[in-house]
Amino acid sequence: MSSANRGVALVTGASTGIGYATAITLAKAGFRVFGTSRKPTSDGPVGVTMRVCDVSDDASVSKLVSDIVAETGRIDLLVNNAGVGLVGGAEESSISQAQQLFNINFFGIFRATNAVLPIMRRQKSGRIINMSSVLGLIPAPFLALYAASKHAVEGYSESLDHEVRAQGVRVILVEPAYTRTSFEENRTEVDRTLEIYNQDRDRMGAVIRKAMETGDMPQVVAEAVLKAATAHTPKHRYTAGKMARQVSVLRRFVPESLFDKSLRKQNGLPV
Repeated sequence: MSSANRGVALVTGASTGIGYATAITLAKAGFRVFGTSRKPTSDGPVGVTMRVCDVSDDASVSKLVSDIVAETGRIDLLVNNAGVGLVGGAEESSISQAQQLFNINFFGIFRATNAVLPIMRRQKSGRIINMSSVLGLIPAPFLALYAASKHAVEGYSESLDHEVRAQGVRVILVEPAYTRTSFEENRTEVDRTLEIYNQDRDRMGAVIRKAMETGDMPQVVAEAVLKAATAHTPKHRYTAGKMARQVSVLRRFVPESLFDKSLRKQNGLPV
């Protein structure tokens, strides 16, 4: 397809932050873009058709994809961006809360991907871009369940890419670091706080707030998504921003003991 008509793109979680910037960037690049939000919105991204979808609900995802295909006849790009945050000690979340987080951050990707794969297979073409994080590569104290969901996305995405590549479909990861989004406002609080973690949890919360204030703009991530969506031969993963690239390199090449000490120091934990 020409750059003026790159096909149909679906971006989940497009009402704010990274998803909002991504939807606009793809539309400007020539995609016909559909974005999703959990609730109806009247101020979605310019040039983007917004639809209501709850990625944690099978029927909602199925209806969304069916409606788009009925209108356009195809889906060429899926950007799985919808997700939620959770800050607190791993022990401070109930099993139910952990399941709820995974139901959005991991199984939301799983649902949307399974819904579009038959369409892309019929087309013999398509790309699925899953929004991961550098926390899918490294430990994340007091973000353990969030990091676990992103580690799951990493393993799932790279494995799936090998399964569907012969069908003309590629599955690609985009890995941002801290980004100036509404993560703080949208994060979930742990549902059974334990006093022993109060000091470290509060310290970690301050670290996150400071990092968000100086983090990359959502547009940086959106540009990485566009690169992954349009590259002739895409890579398995694209880091988004200077910090993400640095973390990726350090994780691969710095000795484990040194990386461990540095991570604890950066997060205000005793070394």
